[in-house]
Amino acid sequence: MQTMPGNPMIEIQSLGRDIAACRICRDHPAGEPMAHEPRPVAVLSKVARILIAGQAPGLRVHESGIPFNDASGDRLREWLGVDRTRFYDPGNFSILPMGFCFPGYDSHGSDLPPRKECAPKWRAKALSTMPQVELVLAVGGYAQAWHLGLKSGVPMTETVRDWRLHLQKGVLPLPHPSWRNTGWLRRNPWFEAELVPELRRLVLQWIS
Repeated sequence: MQTMPGNPMIEIQSLGRDIAACRICRDHPAGEPMAHEPRPVAVLSKVARILIAGQAPGLRVHESGIPFNDASGDRLREWLGVDRTRFYDPGNFSILPMGFCFPGYDSHGSDLPPRKECAPKWRAKALSTMPQVELVLAVGGYAQAWHLGLKSGVPMTETVRDWRLHLQKGVLPLPHPSWRNTGWLRRNPWFEAELVPELRRLVLQWIS
C-alpha cells in the first residue's frame, strides 16, 4: 500500500490497516496454521505516551475485536486507575500485544502462547511509528522477554519484583491480570502495595 512519505499520521493509519488484514499465521505459518480465522487486534497511536504490550487476545476479545474487553481487562483497568472511557482513548494508550490474534486453546483449555509470526513481522515496524511512547507496560512473560531482552526461563516474579530497575529503561513489568494469577497476587502483596500506586501515578502523569 502506498503512503505519503513524511506524513506520520497516514503512515500509522496505513500500518493499522495492514495489521488488520494480516493472515500470515493462516497462510504462511511458522508451524501449524491457525485453526480459525485470524482477527488481529491492536491499537496504534501517534500521541499516547503509554504502550500496553500484552500477550495475545483471548476468545472474548477475538469475538468482539476490542482489546482487554474481558475480566482481565477489568483488573488491568483497576491497576491503572482508569475507567473504560479513558482506557480506550487512543490519546491515552496504545495497545500492541505480542500476538495480534487469539491463538486458540491447548488440550487443557488454556490459551496457547502468542503466535510466533507476529513479533518478527510487525513489532519493530509498529514501535518505530510511535516514538512518543514514554512508558511500556510489559504485561506477562512474553512481552517482558521481548521488551527487556531477558533470557529464556527468567521467572516472571523475579522480573516484576525488579520493577524499579526496569522502570529506569522505560519498561514497567506487570503480571498478566488473568484470574489465573489471583493466587500469585495473594502470595505477593507487595505488588499492589508498592508497584500499583507508582503505576497509577505514572498513568495520571501521561493521560488526559
